[in-house]
Amino acid sequence: MEHELKYKDITEIIIGAAFEVHSFLGNGFQEVIYQRALAWEMMQAGLKFAREIEQDIYYKDLEKPIGKRRADFVVEGKVLVELKALVKLEDVHLAQALNYLKAYRLEVGLLINFGSKSLTFKRLVLTAKSAKSPNP
Repeated sequence: MEHELKYKDITEIIIGAAFEVHSFLGNGFQEVIYQRALAWEMMQAGLKFAREIEQDIYYKDLEKPIGKRRADFVVEGKVLVELKALVKLEDVHLAQALNYLKAYRLEVGLLINFGSKSLTFKRLVLTAKSAKSPNP
């Protein structure tokens, strides 16, 4: 029995759109340029998304948030998409994206990097273990 990836249909469309953007623009632009182009491609693909939505960050039992974070995209209310325009993704970027998944209470995310010569991406899944770990 083949294990089906959660929200595979959505993530495949997003990744395809990202490849289209990178194919046209290449690397070397600021992140916001890729964000705007990816928004256009996802709109063309019929995906519903919110861009730069702000989320409160809570710590332990504190009632007031200790800060806010803006995700690049939340697609179809199910998939978090975080963009980078760096020469190389580092472990800290993966940890950051997993923390955003926790903050947004989402299970699946994509970390997409437009800054290297070839488009790179990581598919992230928040498990019960990574949700409890302070350093994913």
